[in-house]
Amino acid sequence: MTIELIVNDKPLKFDGDPSTPLLYVLRNDAQINSAKYGCGAGQCGACAVLVNNRVVLSCITPASSVKGKIKTLESYEQDKVLGALNKAFIHEQAVQCGYCISGIMIRAKSLLDSNKRPSDQQIKEALDGHLCRCGTHNRIVKAIRRASEGLSA
Repeated sequence: MTIELIVNDKPLKFDGDPSTPLLYVLRNDAQINSAKYGCGAGQCGACAVLVNNRVVLSCITPASSVKGKIKTLESYEQDKVLGALNKAFIHEQAVQCGYCISGIMIRAKSLLDSNKRPSDQQIKEALDGHLCRCGTHNRIVKAIRRASEGLSA
């Protein structure tokens, strides 16, 4: 079956099993490296991407069910919010191993798109379900706050 997707504003055709997880299509066919395989059960958030500006866990989402535009961290140069998050994460040194960060930044973008000045508690609530084994949680919250301040300045 041929599945047609739009990934970071570029068309992608995938020929394969319609139940193939979106994550595999992104990584193997679109050469997207930001979304990661973490748990395979939608519990860690490492595979988060945006579909029509909504967070989707790509490891549990069949590629054939996706209708609309997919956005990944690779689009940060063309996206004001992702660009601000990228700079803030670097400034706050919020990344240690980096495995979880793509999913966290995607979730943070979703939060900042709907709430320009979230409180620390709102940031923490939005990130519930995203695991960071390196323990940089405080720096991650500071980075998201920094990005929000930069966007609303």
